[in-house]
Amino acid sequence: MAELIPLLIITLLFFILSIYLLQGKGGFLIAGYNTMPEDEKKNYDEAALCRAMGKMMMAITGCLFIFMIGSIIDAEWPFVIGSILMVAVIVVGLIYMRGGQRYKKN
Repeated sequence: MAELIPLLIITLLFFILSIYLLQGKGGFLIAGYNTMPEDEKKNYDEAALCRAMGKMMMAITGCLFIFMIGSIIDAEWPFVIGSILMVAVIVVGLIYMRGGQRYKKN
């Protein structure tokens, strides 16, 4: 049960950050975007990019919640399911966000 406390803290942190990103704020939290020069950042829709990242983080928060359930019921299968889902969310999310000119301003 002691491993539940750090997991709960991390899950709450991810939930709070995902809510912040879903509001279209927090571009400074997105790696790659925050290191772009200012003139290049002007070509991107920061709010849309933040919302997409917030959705992905909310899905990861759900996976962490599945981990917590596994810790509470002391079973291993929720960890396996949560891990598979987390990898799938990250891979699909990164492919979706990286593909095409989805977040470029016209």
